[in-house]
Amino acid sequence: MDSLPFHDQTAVITGGASGIGLAIARRLRSAGAFVALLDSDPKAFPALEEEFGGRGRGHRADVTDESSVRATVEEVLRERGRIDILVNSAGVTGKTNIPSHEVTVEDFDFVFRVNVRGPFLTSKHILPGMLKRNYGRVLHIASIAGKEGNAGMVAYSASKAALIGMTKVQGKECAASDVTVNALAPAVVRTPMVDAMPETQVKYMTDKIPMKRCCTLDEVAAMAAFIVSPQASFTTGFTFDLTGGRAVY
Repeated sequence: MDSLPFHDQTAVITGGASGIGLAIARRLRSAGAFVALLDSDPKAFPALEEEFGGRGRGHRADVTDESSVRATVEEVLRERGRIDILVNSAGVTGKTNIPSHEVTVEDFDFVFRVNVRGPFLTSKHILPGMLKRNYGRVLHIASIAGKEGNAGMVAYSASKAALIGMTKVQGKECAASDVTVNALAPAVVRTPMVDAMPETQVKYMTDKIPMKRCCTLDEVAAMAAFIVSPQASFTTGFTFDLTGGRAVY
């Protein structure tokens, strides 16, 4: 296998300045890709651009706003000419450890705007170019919560289920081309987003994992790199498991 399987490819990664998005960006960058990091918080951009040594650039973007997404995609295309990979990692949990009937409409809508509307908008503006070139890899970061539901996390669980449904639709729509659309469903990954959750909620999720530990960022990045690689060419519309044995279907 080529030691630099992503040589000369351009990857757009939402939520790319921290957590899972940054871990995936680092993995793809190390394998030859140029990474465009989309994030609403630009404070980490200067240090990351220096770290990536000319093979990455930060773009401040609001994935819930179509004009922001459109402008950012156009900017990346002007600079790079094409987009080969899209990883939708930007996500929020909303308020957790709360019964569904006590969740506010505002919080529910906020989670759906980021977790579902965001991937919809980036796909809407990036997939046409991939289809025109007859090559592309799209990866949506979903969650085991989207398959099984986590008590106390109705907005997050429902939004990730919607993202899995979107993956199935897009994968089928693009199946006649060399454009694949897949999702990745991790269990608990220790990220700043998870660290901000109540410890009781984190324990509830971790206790369901047969391996009795959290997934690491390196494990997420390794799986993601395979899914968006040229070698992963005969799987689309699928949600890959990354749950330490919790989901075996």
